[in-house]
Amino acid sequence: MNLAMEWECAMEAPVENDLCTRIRRSEQALMAHHEAVLRAYGLTMTQYTVLLVLSREGGMSGAQLARSCGVTQQSMSSVLTNMETKELIRRETSPVHAKVQIATLTDEGRALLDRAYQEVIVLERALTDAFTPSEHAALCALLERATTVLIQQTRHATAPPAQADR
Repeated sequence: MNLAMEWECAMEAPVENDLCTRIRRSEQALMAHHEAVLRAYGLTMTQYTVLLVLSREGGMSGAQLARSCGVTQQSMSSVLTNMETKELIRRETSPVHAKVQIATLTDEGRALLDRAYQEVIVLERALTDAFTPSEHAALCALLERATTVLIQQTRHATAPPAQADR
């Protein structure tokens, strides 16, 4: 199908048929749910993710946490400062690099994560129960494939344009 025909078909189809729209709607519903649950614990989604990642991975630098949480290093720096003030994490100088701070969970951070997780897991279980085991596995694989394409396309979209031959 040529581009003009594809454009005509796209303009006639309901927007909710677009895969990107469906992914976005799912993401918005997920974020709205998590934010509502986490608000009761005084946490943002990023703070919760930091606690979760640190509980699973151990100490990490701000740059590592930023990559894990999908935020900029500048945003993560602010998040970590706030979490340190709340005594949810502690930061210590890395034994390997003097300019790098390693964040770890405090006992208070672990306790808050444990309480919040008890509510967050309810949605995970409900989603898992909505699918058969084979559907769940297929959905996970399909979402992983979609994420890979989205990342590749984002890199392609942000790459500098090629120089035209003169």
